[in-house]
Amino acid sequence: MKNIISILLVALLISSCNAKQKGADGKAGKDGNAAKAMMADAENVTISQNSIQKSMEFLASDELNGRATGTPGIEKAAVYIENYLKENGIKPFFTDYRDHFEFINERAAKPGETPTPIKGFNIVGVIEGNDPQLKNEYIILGGHYDHIGQGKEVDGDIIANGANDDASGTIAAMEFGRYFAKTKTNKRSILITLYSAEEMGLKGSSHLAERFKKEGIKAYTMINFEMIGVPRADGKPMAYMSGYNRSNFAPTLNKYAGEEVVGFFPKAEEYKLFFRSDNFPFFKELGIPAHAISTFDFTNFDYYHHVDDEADKMNYEHMTSFMNKMIPALEGMMNAPTNEVVLNEE
Repeated sequence: MKNIISILLVALLISSCNAKQKGADGKAGKDGNAAKAMMADAENVTISQNSIQKSMEFLASDELNGRATGTPGIEKAAVYIENYLKENGIKPFFTDYRDHFEFINERAAKPGETPTPIKGFNIVGVIEGNDPQLKNEYIILGGHYDHIGQGKEVDGDIIANGANDDASGTIAAMEFGRYFAKTKTNKRSILITLYSAEEMGLKGSSHLAERFKKEGIKAYTMINFEMIGVPRADGKPMAYMSGYNRSNFAPTLNKYAGEEVVGFFPKAEEYKLFFRSDNFPFFKELGIPAHAISTFDFTNFDYYHHVDDEADKMNYEHMTSFMNKMIPALEGMMNAPTNEVVLNEE
């Protein structure tokens, strides 16, 4: 009888000790299963074709009437993006998601006429990094969610839906935001930045870059996703980076991707693409490596600023592949212990 009682007491003691010991998550009373489950969940997070297509079919729908800045259509786009960020645990960086500004659209001004200022806003969310020191540095990921509104009529259609330009890049930034908000694998903090008024002269990104500079944001790098909805020809790198030789950004991303996802495109220099997209204001104001990544190379899509730039023209398999190939590239860069991405001396 005494032996049975002793065995029971030992069993109770062992059980009590196991209940009190700290698990892998570092909290008393846990056995580490919660941490293991979290790690398993992180491994299961992927960017899916269904998610991309769902966002595209809304953002490039006729309901949004081409998403011109200052119109009801872009307001609908903004609400959709804000809800997406909120639902996926991406917090506002400022007091709310919107970064407001006003500007004059010089391109639309008529001689002798005083144009009415246009009100626009960027959308800015943040995913805090998990490293006590590195989280104070920011990786900026973005794309412009506005478009031109209406275009030249074709078969009764005048809505320039802007699927490739740049709902595709907007969705890329949104999907990367969702991925890192769910996995929490980023040591540095990430800013998800969607700009309006790009089509009116980079007004939105210029305003936000200036605001970041005034507020002393410690930005490390910036990537602008611009027209990634269609694949390039076989034998070419999947994407290219504007201003390729201005920094070691592309080789660094490719190192972590394990392949040449981002290549050099000679026409990017010829067309001065580095200066024509939303990366440029961040380079100009913050002095950081800031580039646009694109898969549109002027030979693989005929509908730039055209009413046929629609959701059904996008290659969702390509978009899904590109985004998932970019994840290890982004992860490696944002988790490196040192700032290995640097501007090249000119």
